[in-house]
Amino acid sequence: MRPRTRLSLFALTATLAIPAGVAADESPSRKDVQMVAPALDKYTQDRLLGDVWKRPGLSRRDRSVVTLAAVIGRNQTIALSEHLKLALDQGVKPTEISEIITHLAFYSGWANAMAAVAATKQLFAERNIGPDWLPATSPGLLPLNEAAEADRAKRVADQFGAIFPGVVQYTTDVLFRDLWLRPDLAPRDRSLVTISALIANGQVAQSDRPYPDRDEQRPDAARNRRGYHPSRLLRRLAQRVLGDAGCEGCF
Repeated sequence: MRPRTRLSLFALTATLAIPAGVAADESPSRKDVQMVAPALDKYTQDRLLGDVWKRPGLSRRDRSVVTLAAVIGRNQTIALSEHLKLALDQGVKPTEISEIITHLAFYSGWANAMAAVAATKQLFAERNIGPDWLPATSPGLLPLNEAAEADRAKRVADQFGAIFPGVVQYTTDVLFRDLWLRPDLAPRDRSLVTISALIANGQVAQSDRPYPDRDEQRPDAARNRRGYHPSRLLRRLAQRVLGDAGCEGCF
């Protein structure tokens, strides 16, 4: 599997959704689009659905995870319903969708997560997905890499602890010792969700923060705050995720 084909998805994430200020009750039908922007329909069918979604470097299931993260992260409820249906059809489990929404509350805002809940509730009802399909509120957590977490916590505390001690404490206790260890969404999927949402929202400064098991310190990290080019930043982010699949040195 070629890692460059996976990297292309990250670069395209921000193009897969409508601006967050747009609101509507439901997605337009294909006929609606053809009546207003026939070229948009052609690009949607030929390039987005007929090309990008069929690239071999990332499974359709993973593309649904990435796209859900971008759509929820930008509060694009007009597109959410169709992408939720597609995600379920592509093998994303209801437990995983529930965890994606919960995860994004911390990375994209509580209001965006609550808006996603409203749209998802209707689809779950249509598909007879009840409480038994959903993750436990307080499950047994995945094991923590104590050494890596101690290193991450120290670096964050050294940088922000004197000014924002509460944020540092919540980041440790709630995010990295709780949320990231919930078992119903795999750590790799949480990385895909987090990075996709940050890219979709233009949060390039935050997206170079260390995440669990991907927190090696890089000597050039500070350059991101001085206008480091986003495409090069995305390349490094993808290297971190793909490193777990044995692809280090493939770029």
